[in-house]
Amino acid sequence: MTSAITTSRAPARWQDYVQLLKPRVMSLVVFTALTGLVCAGRPIHPLLGAVAVLCIAVGAGASGALNMWYDADIDARMRRTRGRPVPAGRVQGADALGLGVTLSLLSVMFMGIALNWLAAGLLAFTIFFYAVVYTMWLKRWTAQNIVIGGLAGALPPVIGWAAATGSVPLNAWLLCAIIFMWTPPHFWALSLYTSEDYEKAGVPMMPVVAGAASTRRQIFIYSLLFVPLCLAPAATGLGGAVYLGVAGLGGLAFLALAWKVRRSSAGDSADPRNDGRLYDVKAGAKDARNLFAFSILYLTLLFATLLAEKLLDLPGLPVLIHGGGA
Repeated sequence: MTSAITTSRAPARWQDYVQLLKPRVMSLVVFTALTGLVCAGRPIHPLLGAVAVLCIAVGAGASGALNMWYDADIDARMRRTRGRPVPAGRVQGADALGLGVTLSLLSVMFMGIALNWLAAGLLAFTIFFYAVVYTMWLKRWTAQNIVIGGLAGALPPVIGWAAATGSVPLNAWLLCAIIFMWTPPHFWALSLYTSEDYEKAGVPMMPVVAGAASTRRQIFIYSLLFVPLCLAPAATGLGGAVYLGVAGLGGLAFLALAWKVRRSSAGDSADPRNDGRLYDVKAGAKDARNLFAFSILYLTLLFATLLAEKLLDLPGLPVLIHGGGA
């Protein structure tokens, strides 16, 4: 866990505290939560909707700050993360902890008071699961850390749905399941060309524990499970014809990239040129890099299409399974 990891301490800037909140991760959380809130189909006052999304964003930021506080020792050993505010010495660990705890309490309380306590409870559980179950336990203990820990990143659309309706029907959990199954191929693709960093930091990521070949095989297996799941919203009435087309065509591309990773040599050797930049890799790791990049695009397109269909009231498909609406 965290220990003294300081070089020369420079005064903290406001940008350092923003970085503690992991704004890039927060943006995906906000987007998927907003999709869940809108897809719930229940009219909600714009101000309350904004408060719900803000609370989820603040909760995600709180999780990021707690993660950076506890993982400062790991972050300091990895090229990709050693420039973060705590390991770089720009923010004290105690300050990151205080910020995380404060934002956690504020986000949960405001969600409960302004919206409902089901959404607040789900938000509290998500923060706890990411900060404690994943960060403090799974990440350092098992190669399945990403698989199990992925639940934290998958829950925001459920929270958004609950904020709008006070309930969490099948379609809300379907959105959760899509993100949950997306997480292993997404992060394992990244870990294939950053495994040296994880090994140095003592993090049991799949390529470190099971080897690159096993990781590539598991990426493809999870992709085979993930892509059909992405088609399911069209059967429950959550997604329409446009969504089905995006999910189908994008899914074929996803599988093709996953198969290329399966047949590649990604992760078989360290990449001395990878200095922490996510997309600067040598030739052997490009297939993993490409899948990692496309996975972000594909998930974004899926949720953007659901959001657009709902907002534009595009015609849907016949409902094969009653997925539970608002």
